Amino acid sequence: MTKEELENRLIDFSVIIINISENLKDSRAGNYFAGQIVRSGSSPALNYGEAQAAESKKDFIHKMKICLKELRETFVALKIIKRADLHLDYPRIDDATKECDELISIFVASVNTAQSH
Repeated sequence: MTKEELENRLIDFSVIIINISENLKDSRAGNYFAGQIVRSGSSPALNYGEAQAAESKKDFIHKMKICLKELRETFVALKIIKRADLHLDYPRIDDATKECDELISIFVASVNTAQSH
C-alpha cells in the first residue's frame, strides 16, 4: 500500500466515523460518544499527514504511534457504542470496527518496521 492509498483509507475512515457520530442516539451517552469518536476517529488521518513531514525517524515513529493509539481508542469506543445500542445500524458499526482493526494492524506493522530499521 502506498502512502497516498493509506492516507485516503484514513480519510475514508474519518468520514465513516463522522457519519456514525451524526447518527448516534440523542442522549447524554450518545452525545458523549459522538464527540469522542469524531476526535479519536479523525485524528489518525491528521496525524498521518504530520508523520509524512516528520523531522526525524524518532518523530515519525512517535506520530505513527499516536495514530495507533487513536485507532485503538476508536476501536473500543465502537464496541461500546454497539453494546450500549447507541447506534442501531449494526452493519455500519461492524464495518467500521473491521476497518479500524485492519488499520490498527497496518500501523502496528509500520511502527515495527520503522523501529527495526
